Amino acid sequence: MNPSEEPSVLNRPPLRPTRAVKLDKIDQRILSDLQHDGRMTNVDLAKRAGISAPPCLRRVRNLEEAGLILSYHAHVNQAALGYPVTVFTTIKLNSVGEGELRRFEGQLEQWPLVREAYVMTGENDFLLKIVARDWDDYQDFLTNYLLESPNVASVKSSLSVKTSKFKAGVPILDE
Repeated sequence: MNPSEEPSVLNRPPLRPTRAVKLDKIDQRILSDLQHDGRMTNVDLAKRAGISAPPCLRRVRNLEEAGLILSYHAHVNQAALGYPVTVFTTIKLNSVGEGELRRFEGQLEQWPLVREAYVMTGENDFLLKIVARDWDDYQDFLTNYLLESPNVASVKSSLSVKTSKFKAGVPILDE
């Protein structure tokens, strides 16, 4: 496995539902609780959902199989792990044909400092979230990798001063 790939705990490619799935209140509670604490035991999850453990586990597995739970993650302290710098970078490509987009996305997978990447509409083609050990580390990545990419036309960087809000997932129930 490529070290830059995030392994799925569920050991299958994530499914992406194309339309909203109808969930009852118990499924919503389970998703909300797991989104808040992915390490919650099935017994605790079942208690909070108001059901017994076996049907709770079946519901969790059904939510995984339906592609609503894609994986489980730890939210780590990036600064304590040596990456205190976060830079948001917009990329404009010279060409945005399907092949060129795939090639650039393939490059992104090879760059571990790029933690998130979004294809955008409008003036820019990509928005990247990049972490770095310091400003020089980012500058090295920018000049030796990003700007060396053959299809990159322009790059604009914005240094994050601090994270004002971080909330993983999506609103479920009355969050």
